[in-house]
Amino acid sequence: MALLEREQALALLADCADQARAGEGRLVLVAGEAGVGKTALLEQFTVGVTGARSCWGACDGLFTPRPLGAFLDIADQLGGELMERYRAQAARDELFDLFLSKLAWRGGLRLIVVEDIHWADEATLDLLRFLARRIRQMPVLIAATYREDELASSYPLRVALGELAVQRCTRRIDLSPLSAAAVAALAEGSGLNTTELYEVTEGNPFYVVEALHSGLDRVPPSARDAVLARAARLGSQASDVLHFAAVIGSVVEPWLLERAAAAAPETVDALVDRGLLVPDGAALRFRHEIARRAVEQSVPGHRKQGIHARIMGALREAGCQDHSRLAFHADAAGDGHAAVHHATLAGRRAAELGAHREAAAQFERALRYAAGEPAGALAARYQELARELRVTDNFAAARDAYERALELWREAGDRLREGDALRELASALRRLCLGREAASASAAALTVLESLGPSTELAAAYVSVAGDRIEELRFAEAIALARRAQELAGGLGAYSVQSAALNMQGWATGCSGGDWEPLLRQALAVALEHEEAVEAAFAYTNLHEMSCASRRFAESELYYVAGVAHCEEHDIGVYHCCLQGVRTTTLELLGRWDEAIALSEVVLRRVLSSPINRMIPLGTVGRIRARRGQPGVWEYLDQATVSADGTGDPQHVVRIRLSRAEARWLEGNPAAAHREASLAEQAADGAGPWLTGEAAAWVRRTGPSLPPRGELAEPYRLELEGDWPNAAKLWDELGCPYNAALAVLDAGDEAALRQALAVCEALGAAATVRVIRRLMRQQGIRSIPVGQRTAARGHPLGLTRREHEVLTLICAGHTNSDIADRLFISAKTVDHHVSAVLAKLGAPTRGAAAARAASLGLSSAPEI
Repeated sequence: MALLEREQALALLADCADQARAGEGRLVLVAGEAGVGKTALLEQFTVGVTGARSCWGACDGLFTPRPLGAFLDIADQLGGELMERYRAQAARDELFDLFLSKLAWRGGLRLIVVEDIHWADEATLDLLRFLARRIRQMPVLIAATYREDELASSYPLRVALGELAVQRCTRRIDLSPLSAAAVAALAEGSGLNTTELYEVTEGNPFYVVEALHSGLDRVPPSARDAVLARAARLGSQASDVLHFAAVIGSVVEPWLLERAAAAAPETVDALVDRGLLVPDGAALRFRHEIARRAVEQSVPGHRKQGIHARIMGALREAGCQDHSRLAFHADAAGDGHAAVHHATLAGRRAAELGAHREAAAQFERALRYAAGEPAGALAARYQELARELRVTDNFAAARDAYERALELWREAGDRLREGDALRELASALRRLCLGREAASASAAALTVLESLGPSTELAAAYVSVAGDRIEELRFAEAIALARRAQELAGGLGAYSVQSAALNMQGWATGCSGGDWEPLLRQALAVALEHEEAVEAAFAYTNLHEMSCASRRFAESELYYVAGVAHCEEHDIGVYHCCLQGVRTTTLELLGRWDEAIALSEVVLRRVLSSPINRMIPLGTVGRIRARRGQPGVWEYLDQATVSADGTGDPQHVVRIRLSRAEARWLEGNPAAAHREASLAEQAADGAGPWLTGEAAAWVRRTGPSLPPRGELAEPYRLELEGDWPNAAKLWDELGCPYNAALAVLDAGDEAALRQALAVCEALGAAATVRVIRRLMRQQGIRSIPVGQRTAARGHPLGLTRREHEVLTLICAGHTNSDIADRLFISAKTVDHHVSAVLAKLGAPTRGAAAARAASLGLSSAPEI
């Protein structure tokens, strides 16, 4: 049947194929609802491409996906050592590199189709990311299909899609249902009422085809009845075989179907002849997943266990080593012993491949059947599960698993494992912002483990207690504990603990004013050298966060980019969230507020994001909303406050209390603002010069203050000493426009206030703009500029007066430095105005902005 209304999609695919053939690899994401024709589109496209070799793989809709499932299908087609290395339990990085090398084909274009990535496991998504970053100079076209309507906001693919979308090689196709005219064309000569056909099917091609086969009275929205009506004509024996095919899954091996269902080849051929199964290389598949599910749901409940048992038996007899697949059928068959065995092996392999969510699901499956095992064996299972839940940032579930493991270790009388479970429980509690409980568990772990003598577990406990000492601002003790942990771990070859101890020492050193970077870089080097992926992610996170806290933004960005790439490739959700959360504060300080909000929303959409990872972006959104005078400020700040107070960590408490102080100040409530700032100042005592300085500045800004205690960061020291010009200059040099604006508010200098007003208008900080205007009126300043919205309302591109002045000078060929001199503003402020102008004109460069302005007659100065 011809494809209708797909000409544009086919043309885009053809263009991408041409570009890929020329050595500019492409990734095409094909989105659309179930049955809209994604597979049909790609089938027609691949048939029409000459000089290309195509390979297809599909993600399975089984309960727990098998890691790299779709790419294993493709590996079979590519042949060679790839499948051999997978079966030999090769490391994930080796498999990724080997797959990439197999894509290079001297004969021409390589087409790779990966279907249904809405069912993909994390390892598959990571491999897709890996390839997208590396095919840009290869003759490769990868097409991946997914159902956008089935994606929950927290689903891993949602995050992956956002990351894939910004790759230069990525293109996207959105397939819509057919129009009424197209449906009428398909139904021509069928005798059906085409208007009714369109209304019933809503233009979904799969439903339309089913209706043409079975009639309008058999097409409910699911198309279930239409599919089953065709199957009912087969007879009982063929229907039984079809049931087996549906339970086997998306890909049906003929030998497996014949053996499990005891079916003659002629019966299987009849299913193909009727179009219920279609050939797919050496295998078979249903014409659509909707059809498979319809048949599977029609299988009587009392027969399903037996079918799964026979499929599992046939697979095991054939020597199948796909433990994920075997675990699924064992579970559905109610075979507890087999389910425990295969789910355990599947979970461990998934963890090795970085598919940690799938690993956790398999361990949970094993635990459902493992109730009769000895206490020690059960405890080990719960602890193994908890570790996978931690990596995916699901710390609430991890805490429950650790607590159960702890009970069982005590029941088993294993003191070493009891101490280690207490230490790991402390880590989970800390991520849940339960600081006191975490410290209590750490202390208990140390008491148990010290009584048993030197061990890797004891070294890890020293690291855990060092973390508690940092939160208590007892930095010297933290450093001593971290060094003790390093010495012990180094002697035992426990590189993961050694890296963690270096991380903790570096952090404590930085908080106490020392040189933290060499220690954190050493922690990273140890982790990378010994392939300790989680500890390497921890080091990247600390390097990024400490760089940001020290206002070393260029370095913080380098660590952020490297850290995110590492977390993506190893599916380390917890530190991925950490990095993104801290990054929101960097973007906020740099005046990139829209980016900060967008990234914050990415983190906050994650259902499994732990409270400590949510706290930082909650504060970022709350602060920006307060400055912009937007609603919902306290919804964000109140949630962040509960988490910050729960940690007891001054690094978090001070920042969120100051956010509350600023929000109250912007509301015009200086007394409440002063109370919050005073609480922050108390908590900041000993917390480092940047936090101490920020707290002191806000106490001074909102009410009476005493001389600040402790060392202050230079911009804050200058501001508090009344040297506002140099304070603002330092902030400008750091690239922090909003802080520069705040530094001059008490100066009483008209030029400085006008500059601060321009900066805040450019940032969209409407509430702060109102405060600055009020100060200017109080000082008797006249001709206060009108608000950005008022001034911009009549401008064809929404430019403010200042932005139009900047655009005029851009059109005249002036550099940013020239513009700063002519307008008597800082170079950093000019940078911000230029960015705003380019964004509003939709221009990628200054030259493009000048050309656009000239075409609209906007290259002259605005009228006074």
